[in-house]
Amino acid sequence: MKVVVIGSGPAGLTAAIFAAKNNHQVTILEKNNQTGKKLLITGNGKCNYFNSDMDTSHYYSNNKEFLKEIINEKNINEILTFLENIGIFPNIKKGYFYPKSSKAKFVRDTMLEETILQNIKIEYNFEVLNITKKDKFIIKSNDKEIIADKIIIATGSKAYPNTGSTGQGYELAEKLGHTIIKPQPSLVPLICEGNYFNLWKGARTDAIVSLYENDKQIKQEEGEVQFTDYGLSGICIFNLSSLITRNLENKNEIHINFLPFLKTNDSGKVIDYLNNKSQIITGRKLNLFLQTFVEEKLVQTILKVTNIDENKYYDELNKKEKYRLAQNLISFKVKIIKTKGFDYSQVCSGGIPLNEINLKTMESKQQKNVYIIGELLDVNGDCGGYNLAFAFITGMLAGKGV
Repeated sequence: MKVVVIGSGPAGLTAAIFAAKNNHQVTILEKNNQTGKKLLITGNGKCNYFNSDMDTSHYYSNNKEFLKEIINEKNINEILTFLENIGIFPNIKKGYFYPKSSKAKFVRDTMLEETILQNIKIEYNFEVLNITKKDKFIIKSNDKEIIADKIIIATGSKAYPNTGSTGQGYELAEKLGHTIIKPQPSLVPLICEGNYFNLWKGARTDAIVSLYENDKQIKQEEGEVQFTDYGLSGICIFNLSSLITRNLENKNEIHINFLPFLKTNDSGKVIDYLNNKSQIITGRKLNLFLQTFVEEKLVQTILKVTNIDENKYYDELNKKEKYRLAQNLISFKVKIIKTKGFDYSQVCSGGIPLNEINLKTMESKQQKNVYIIGELLDVNGDCGGYNLAFAFITGMLAGKGV
């Protein structure tokens, strides 16, 4: 069979390799002048490609009940064995899988070398503009035409468009009969409402962050948060953004607990903690007193929002001021306006619904001999290697399915 893979990211490369192992004649069409442009910047270039905890709770989809047909022990073991067999061995840190070299380029180059060993042809600078079906598929660019028996579409989503991810795959899939759930940026910073961002800009801290939709807590994350001149960023925020982007019409708030070490949501216990600290750390004005456990820029922000003079002493505060201060230390409320957009998103939510795909082979139910994989599907995961893992697994299933 003549198999054409459109896109040479991790999903496309994996699919091509598995298809070639079954003695098909495989060609990859890549619109850029190199493979894996987005892969090269994954994990700040270190390439977090898998996770020890592959529970489907780390993924989001409108058909989440189908995810276990893809993310299961059999598929996980098989893809990890494949990666090791081509030379990608994990260095596991807190459950995160990195290549031993800690370089995304090594992963890209290793997979590219395997395509050479499998006699896979790669055509660069080939932008697919149209696909038509007669007896076979006719794939057209501006100046070329390729015939295929089977097609694997692995073009990626609309995230990071400067890597070539323009959402072209959605249009191709739609022309082949698929419906598209509107793609939205995910794993993305949040633009927030406030007049104090100049105070906290550049600060970083470990915190507990909780997402509230219409005043109901939806999800909680703990880890480093980054504070910007437009709002919030960092891995914790990225993971919450996956839910926010699907429900932007709701009232979305982030509540920040700057005292995660206290492990409490009780203002009374926070006041007790502050009272005890003030007996030990004496003669310090509020600004310096609070900096013993909260970062300086965040102290200034909290005091401004709480409307308390930083030159006061803690013991000078009345009960209402102590309560407001305690509340803002463990539940600082930030209203979300929108996400930072596709240019800043690592992946997308939305895409082609899972119920339109045969999940054992990744073949389209709408068009025989067409396979759709990776970010094009309505699946996105948390930070931590989940999205790359999904790309590798769906690529493997499509290559075998062919």
